[in-house]
Amino acid sequence: MQNKILQTEPKKLRELILKLKNTEGFNILLDITANDYLNYSLNGKENSTSTEKKLSRFELIYILRNENKKDEILVKCFAEDIALEVPSISDIFYSANWAERETFDQYGINFTNHPNLKRLLNHHQFIGHPLRKDYEITKGQICTTTDDLMDEMTPFLKEQNLGEEDVMLLNVGPSHPATHGTIRNFMALEGESILKAVTEIGYLHRGFEKSCENHTYSQIIPYTDRLNYCSSILNNIAYTKTIEDMLELKIPNRAKYIRVIVGELSRIIDHLVCNAANCVDLGGLTNFWYLYNPRDEAYDILSKLTGARLTNSYTRIGGLAHDLYKGFEEDLETVLKSIEKAVDDGLSLIAHNKIFIDRTQDVGVIKQDFALSAGITGPNLRATGLAQDLRKDKPCYFYDNFDFDVVVGSHGDVYDRMMVRFEEIAQSTKIIRQAIKMMPKGSIIVDNKAVVLPKKKDVHKNIESLMNQFKLTFEGVKVPEGEFYGSYEGANGELGFYVRSDGSGTPYKVKCRPPCFYALGAYAKIIENTMLADAVVTMASMNFIAGEFDR
Repeated sequence: MQNKILQTEPKKLRELILKLKNTEGFNILLDITANDYLNYSLNGKENSTSTEKKLSRFELIYILRNENKKDEILVKCFAEDIALEVPSISDIFYSANWAERETFDQYGINFTNHPNLKRLLNHHQFIGHPLRKDYEITKGQICTTTDDLMDEMTPFLKEQNLGEEDVMLLNVGPSHPATHGTIRNFMALEGESILKAVTEIGYLHRGFEKSCENHTYSQIIPYTDRLNYCSSILNNIAYTKTIEDMLELKIPNRAKYIRVIVGELSRIIDHLVCNAANCVDLGGLTNFWYLYNPRDEAYDILSKLTGARLTNSYTRIGGLAHDLYKGFEEDLETVLKSIEKAVDDGLSLIAHNKIFIDRTQDVGVIKQDFALSAGITGPNLRATGLAQDLRKDKPCYFYDNFDFDVVVGSHGDVYDRMMVRFEEIAQSTKIIRQAIKMMPKGSIIVDNKAVVLPKKKDVHKNIESLMNQFKLTFEGVKVPEGEFYGSYEGANGELGFYVRSDGSGTPYKVKCRPPCFYALGAYAKIIENTMLADAVVTMASMNFIAGEFDR
């Protein structure tokens, strides 16, 4: 499979992006990333000496989506100079603000006229750019001082003619239970009203993308578990599907149905956790236990199926690790009934509760146009009234054969986001029951020696299988040279992977497009001119997962 690609020069980039947005409908900037082609191996020759096809040192990639046609396009520009400068497009797409900061942080590419070009994932004392190919990966860099973030707050105070004595400067997080992870929000308050907020992340950054450059495609699967750990299997599916698409590999139908079943169960678990935690932040602990207990029952099934409760690593390139266990369907139906009862019980406490309605309606409102500009996807976007869901828009795994509704809100507030997730739980339950009935018998992984490890009994009996296992384990699955952006509807929105292959068994580059990253990038703007207490429930309703946005 291939994406449509357009190439341009840095000086013509803004003109092209504006044309794509305004005249061709590409009004969603999904991600920005880069490739460093230092010593890139091409046709057996290094980039620095190859005469067949010499690549520039750096390549910038902009991934855009057409909201109406549901198509993606990759816009690319090259530059020889290590001190590459490219015009910022943060005034065209709000999502470009953090995307450009991350690309600067990881690659050292300068975006001219960016309003705040500083590090994002790596700490403020960090030296160098870790995703460059000449960065020394064993070099440890310890942060010894805290960034006071006043460089981001001061311009606002000057613009409003305010001094530090006129406002209360408050840190919410990073080690505060209401931040839902290691997120720091630096706020300027007037009373309890938020005049300005600055968000800082990176406390859980573990270098996911750098680690991918040193492991085979199959070895990366367990790393994806640790992204959104509230719905690990959906991360497994999104990644392995991307690699399978690059290989043009069609997995067995039974494997597709099982991926749907466990993926939708993971979506349910994620939504249960989100709404349960939101109820706690609103002061309703009883709802938490109603919603959390069936989630624990679902983990019992996943533990029995995959061998792990939280980080499952269940998929394989070409299918699944193993088939469903005997009695899975009965266990699953029991859990689904528990989930349905829990949702009914939880809603009975809040649906007509005046305190709940007052605390959630018209609170934390996200306008649809802003959501699109900010790259917000999933339930947070659908709550604004836009029926955008990759399961319907770009269906795979027979999603076009399932009877289910795309759930939308109307106002984009906390109430809508919570109710969208409650109803999506019901729709996911509906999908699972249909998939169970439609699922065929057969294999759960492709019969392809170039991709799948041989069975252990064969490894122990013949030299061919032993050699096959040795080569796949140490050399990895050989993915054809090229690049591809693949995406899947994760629990919190579009979970995408841009992968660059040099033809070996180890990816030259893997870039994760986490839905939480862009939602959190917009959070500070969303909570401006709202109350501090409302900012807490707004954050909870947007469901930020630190492992995902930090990677």
